[in-house]
Amino acid sequence: MTAPRHISRHAILALAVVSLHVAGLYALQSGLLRRAVEVVVPVEVLAQFIEPAQPKVEPPPQPKPQPRVAPQPVVPQPRTAPVPPLPPPPLPLAVATPEPSPNAVVGTTTPQPPAPPVATPTAPVALSPPAPPAPPAPPRITLPDSNADYLANRPPPYPPLSRRLGEQGKVVVRVFIDTEGNATQAEIRTSSGYDRLDQTALKTVRDWRYLPGKVNGEPKAMWFNVPINFVLE
Repeated sequence: MTAPRHISRHAILALAVVSLHVAGLYALQSGLLRRAVEVVVPVEVLAQFIEPAQPKVEPPPQPKPQPRVAPQPVVPQPRTAPVPPLPPPPLPLAVATPEPSPNAVVGTTTPQPPAPPVATPTAPVALSPPAPPAPPAPPRITLPDSNADYLANRPPPYPPLSRRLGEQGKVVVRVFIDTEGNATQAEIRTSSGYDRLDQTALKTVRDWRYLPGKVNGEPKAMWFNVPINFVLE
């Protein structure tokens, strides 16, 4: 005879309940349940007595005592004397206007002429210093002259030897002319480079006649430069 293949669900549950009861009875008899209770109970008791450490709360800082300030002495204010009230202004009094007498002379009066205006003093005018005198005009000078036709001054002769040798040049003679127009002194100022030409010019200038020099229209003796040119034609 063969066993059934499928066991019912109710049979499994019943088998499990019976097994649990059998195991419980075995544990009671063998003392395993008592040991389990002894282990579990101390753990619960220890859990009740051991509490987690609470965080330490620091007390708030005490405020620093403020220094005591000495009270300021009260200075009494000087009392001002009360100002007495001003007396009320006097009331105007009625004055009777006198009536003119019937014999009073009635006429017109001539007004007085206005007072003459008061002259305002004027500040003294500062006098400017006199202007300096004008400088004198420069003197009008007229140099001597030797080219007047009526003087009949002849040109200097050309030295024959200088002509043959081809000597030529310009000589300047410085001559002193007096108030009569005479050459009283003469000297070579600029040489031509040839002595014969210089000496001929010097002798000619001494023999000439001159118009005297003038200063402001009056004849004056003075020095005068006379140029002499020697040119070969």
